[in-house]
Amino acid sequence: MHVHDPQPVRIDITDTLDLHTFRPAEVGNLLPEYFRACLEKGIFEVRVIHGKGSGVLKKRVRAILDRDPRVVSYTDAPADAGGWGATRVVLKPLSDSRERDS
Repeated sequence: MHVHDPQPVRIDITDTLDLHTFRPAEVGNLLPEYFRACLEKGIFEVRVIHGKGSGVLKKRVRAILDRDPRVVSYTDAPADAGGWGATRVVLKPLSDSRERDS
């Protein structure tokens, strides 16, 4: 039996990232890469939809945000944008080529 490597999934880079289509194990790599792509496109505010559920994914997302130096701040999204089922993230604009290359 031959196991195929999953093909990379291309997603549109917008100000909203819905994590419902991703496995929790993918979030650790996904968020930093998504934020990099957002900054390259000039997107400085992103709504990350993690769902309400048990809160495990939200905690994982916020632990990643706490470690990312590009994150200026984050908070629950407004009620009409997901409330506590989504996190509003403010990113720091790229200021020099060293940040762009990392």
